[in-house]
Amino acid sequence: MQRRHLLQVSALSALSASIGLTRGAFAQAPGAIQFGCPVPMSGPFAANGKFADMGMRLAIEQYGKALNRPLAYTLLDTEGKPATAVRKVQEAAQQQGARFFAGGILSGEALAMGKEAEKAGGLFVTTAGADEITGSDCNVATFRWSVPTFGAIEQTVRPLIESMPKAKRWYTITPQYVFGDGLLSAAKNIFKEKGVEHVGNSYHSLAEKEFSGYITNALAAKPDVLLLLNFGAQCADTLRQAVSFGMHKNMTILVAWASGLEQFESLGADLCDGIYFGAQYWHTVDSELNRDLVKRTNDKLKMNPNYSLAGSYICTKLLIDGIIKAGSVEQKAVIAALEGHKYQGLTGEEEVRKADHQVLKNYYLLKGKAKSKMKNKDDYVDVLSSGKSFLPIDQTGCKRA
Repeated sequence: MQRRHLLQVSALSALSASIGLTRGAFAQAPGAIQFGCPVPMSGPFAANGKFADMGMRLAIEQYGKALNRPLAYTLLDTEGKPATAVRKVQEAAQQQGARFFAGGILSGEALAMGKEAEKAGGLFVTTAGADEITGSDCNVATFRWSVPTFGAIEQTVRPLIESMPKAKRWYTITPQYVFGDGLLSAAKNIFKEKGVEHVGNSYHSLAEKEFSGYITNALAAKPDVLLLLNFGAQCADTLRQAVSFGMHKNMTILVAWASGLEQFESLGADLCDGIYFGAQYWHTVDSELNRDLVKRTNDKLKMNPNYSLAGSYICTKLLIDGIIKAGSVEQKAVIAALEGHKYQGLTGEEEVRKADHQVLKNYYLLKGKAKSKMKNKDDYVDVLSSGKSFLPIDQTGCKRA
């Protein structure tokens, strides 16, 4: 873990050097259009935040200017806490004049920051997953690039049930907050539709670090499939425990929402072998923008982009493209420019749905491969399938004034 942290810090330093500007210089450029990168840089989701910072920096550096004004950004450590996140957004808006925010790794902080960005006359684009973000708690200033929990389950649980008709007993491990509840609810709906028995669920808090008790409960239920609905370091720790208990040998394990390459690197190929993963992004996707991002990240950081980096990059790029398309930094003008916007994105053709500001894009089902079959150091998985699954507008609960 310590070595991985050092590598991440080293990569950040290399990117700073390649751009030739410190983060302070970015934040203080005179006359600049100010961005904020509100992500957890401390706490259990700090690794995701560090890579998200890299992603915004890559996008800001790539464009350099918009509307003949320099682009600047400030990194905001939310600690993964909604109250802290709101305070940091308020401070950035008041002190730096920031109006454009891309971040919010966790759904709770994203929901809170979206409301704050609206009050500040700005925009917020997130990769957080709770359906409410573009559903019952949607607002005019919030946009979401990632597929929400409904689509993630539709593109992972459904195809796995259909490919394994004899796997009739499923057990879930769920983080007890809005994101986890969204995934669990969507999974239960498919279980009911497909005649699958949900033999148990273990809830855990966002502060939990020890998962052996939950794994013991799952083992006792004798499921055919163990479905992990947690994210980031908590998901990785749960998976390690499950494999150490030998669960991968007598049942199928599915991680509904993987954090991608960064997670596979921390787990290692041997642990990922045969495990199924749902993913928002994978660096081998054959799209023009993704090929460009991979080359850019390779050149600047000597690594392939992972989900946290790629998500932050595309969220920032959407904001910059919206500003350019609008010819303005005014909130209403940029919102109007982004609504209905169709573009060639990281996952192929992507579209910002006007009614709820949800980006319509692919979600992927991956399967970990044996170390002996890896073609290069990052070839951890095979892409089994991908697709777009979104609730119709009249079922999302999004009602904007």
